[in-house]
Amino acid sequence: MIQSPGNLLEIRDLKKTFSIATGLFSRTLTLTALDDINFTVRQGETLGIVGESGCGKSTLGRCILQLISPDQGQVLWLGQDLTRLSGEDMRRRRADLQIIFQDPLASLNPRMTVGEIIEDPLRELRPELNRTERRARVVRIMEAVGLLPEMINRYPHEFSGGQAQRIGIARALVTEPKLIVCDEPVSALDVSIQAQILNLLSELKDEFGLTLIFISHNLSVVRHVSDRILVLYLGRIVELASGDEIYGDPKHPYTQALLTAVPIPDPRLARQRNIDALKGEIPSPINPPSGCPFRTRCRHARPRCAEIRPPLEQLENGRLVACIRWREIEAERALEAAPGG
Repeated sequence: MIQSPGNLLEIRDLKKTFSIATGLFSRTLTLTALDDINFTVRQGETLGIVGESGCGKSTLGRCILQLISPDQGQVLWLGQDLTRLSGEDMRRRRADLQIIFQDPLASLNPRMTVGEIIEDPLRELRPELNRTERRARVVRIMEAVGLLPEMINRYPHEFSGGQAQRIGIARALVTEPKLIVCDEPVSALDVSIQAQILNLLSELKDEFGLTLIFISHNLSVVRHVSDRILVLYLGRIVELASGDEIYGDPKHPYTQALLTAVPIPDPRLARQRNIDALKGEIPSPINPPSGCPFRTRCRHARPRCAEIRPPLEQLENGRLVACIRWREIEAERALEAAPGG
């Protein structure tokens, strides 16, 4: 399989299901977490992945890193399919592929010092380094993420949430990876600390030449760091475009609805955007709606939306949208916005 020029990662036809055991007659149900996922990640970019809780964002990140195995499809890293690697071959790839977890304190071993936590990946993935070289790299990375070297012998419980997340970032960064999956890395932090961590990630990306996949349920957070944004709904891609396109001209009704949750300072404009606010709960992935998965919550839905599964249509500049009515919806919105509309 040939890798497209400039792409570090390619996801092709990825699918992941889980078997759910029920107490009723010992039945087993199938939950479809990811369904026919296709996208690329370019070297040096930040791809934001956004959607409500339960849409498959974290499952996608873990499938990319092979922390869980997809049922079908390919995860092409520099042209090599990670899903076909043996355990030992995948282990050798781990230095290039790292993750930052959502809960900073829960992801750190409370019995290890900060120095031991950050150094641990080096022992496993960089065996060519001796103890002195490992310790020197740990100190350098601590300074890069804003931690003082004299903190090296402290334990996780001695740090605030923001500092603990800096430790998690240092641990991911110490092996000099090419790609880091950031799985809701600021959702457990205060708003003021969130901004500091987001700015830090942007600085580290430039300093170390990183490629990032940034997962979040918050579009305003994703906008701050992402070059392109992928919108997931019920395990399917509904839109993929640049950050400017997503925020300036969203095509899919789900993306438009998500944007109404982003605070804006003008109350008049906020009231106008509320017409597309999300209503109801996300359907169960065990029994998703027929046709378009978003139709049960979409004010633009028509009877044919229940009959046709929308294909992922490619527009200009590689933009993707999965909605059979998006052109009609744009025309309707233009009429509503016109004087006297």
